Amino acid sequence: MPQPNRPMFTTTADALVIVDFSARGARDPRAQRAACSRVPGPYRRLLATPGARAFTVGNLLARLPMGMFSVSAVVMIAGTRGSYALAGAVTATGLAATAVVGPWTARLVDRHGQARIAVPATALAALGSLALLLCVRLGAPAWTLFVSYAATATTPNLGGMSRARWAHLLRGDERSLHVANSFEQVVDEACFMAGPVLAALLCTRLFPEAGTLTGVALLVTGVLVFTAQRSTEPPVRGGGLAKAPFRARGIPSLLAVCLAMGAVFGSMEVVTIAFADTQGHRSAAGFVLALQAAGSCAAGLVYGAKRRTGSAEDRYVWCIAAMTALLTLPLLAASLTGSLLALAAALLVAGMATAPTMVTGMTLIQQRTPPGRLNEGMTLAVTGLLGGIACGTAAGGWTAEHMSPTAAYAIPVTAAAAALTTALARTRRFHERLRRADR
Repeated sequence: MPQPNRPMFTTTADALVIVDFSARGARDPRAQRAACSRVPGPYRRLLATPGARAFTVGNLLARLPMGMFSVSAVVMIAGTRGSYALAGAVTATGLAATAVVGPWTARLVDRHGQARIAVPATALAALGSLALLLCVRLGAPAWTLFVSYAATATTPNLGGMSRARWAHLLRGDERSLHVANSFEQVVDEACFMAGPVLAALLCTRLFPEAGTLTGVALLVTGVLVFTAQRSTEPPVRGGGLAKAPFRARGIPSLLAVCLAMGAVFGSMEVVTIAFADTQGHRSAAGFVLALQAAGSCAAGLVYGAKRRTGSAEDRYVWCIAAMTALLTLPLLAASLTGSLLALAAALLVAGMATAPTMVTGMTLIQQRTPPGRLNEGMTLAVTGLLGGIACGTAAGGWTAEHMSPTAAYAIPVTAAAAALTTALARTRRFHERLRRADR
């Protein structure tokens, strides 16, 4: 009898016949390559998780308006009232209210569940946006604009809730959770890249209120679709909540890094707008900033697909160090060339450190947050970012106005260096605790 994996030799008349009983795919290199090409990539495997695609669709719909509302409000208020100062003050008030209310909303989500809290909170936020639209349209007093827009602060942290679902579904699978965090960061970048462009197009091509109306419709629809996926919703922990995330070991220093990172983002945005304005191309500032987000998206996808090495603590330091180094490129491009095209290329490269840094930071937040309070922990990180954005915007704007936009590019570099210093200090303490534990 012939062996199944060995050829058989025989003769017929004057011919030698060789019969190979091995499987076709095992000896055909082309078949082997084709089989390898059919192996799903990490993101395809991630979205193949039962229930993942359904809540991801809803989450995408709900998160896109996050980049639309502020731009829509500025265009709507400035176009009707003729005051960018009023428009800026109203949006700043909404940002401050979000920083205060956001953690409380997230705490309620952790205590009572995503569906029970996110739907009414979103309804209140949608009513606030519609009230702002009506107040602007009907010429109501200025104070009503502040009150209306402050009500939108109840918008739940959709990114945090989505990450909480991944953490629940992928519990114990650190590799897949790393891919999920990278995917979520890319979604953040894409939404904040596409949202302002979509809002500007709607408000300028249709009518000033179109951006707000579209954002409200997307937000409400997305949240309803997201919360309807009850099979993937993290269960509510019984017996009360654990201690507050802010008091957990390692969280305060991570929030300090988030504050510095927010200053990087806030200052970079306002300084780039000022630089483009001095070059006579202010309308191009949005597209230049979009290149920075595009670089971050690309790097986030690659970072999620790569196999991790070392601890998250050490990777965080290296990511922030890379961001600090790359942020010198916009400063050099602005000071040495004065060219908007050179600046755009520098921002594209500089943005490549953003997503890996944010992904690793969110991973550490997840690891350090007490059980059952993940939404609150990640919302605190967002609050730190918002506070940093406000500080960075103020510092960058003042420097650009009183010195020059070129000199103001030193502000994001300085903020990144502060984040690096803080991260180095916390990593040193982390390794010291490990050494003491080994003794």
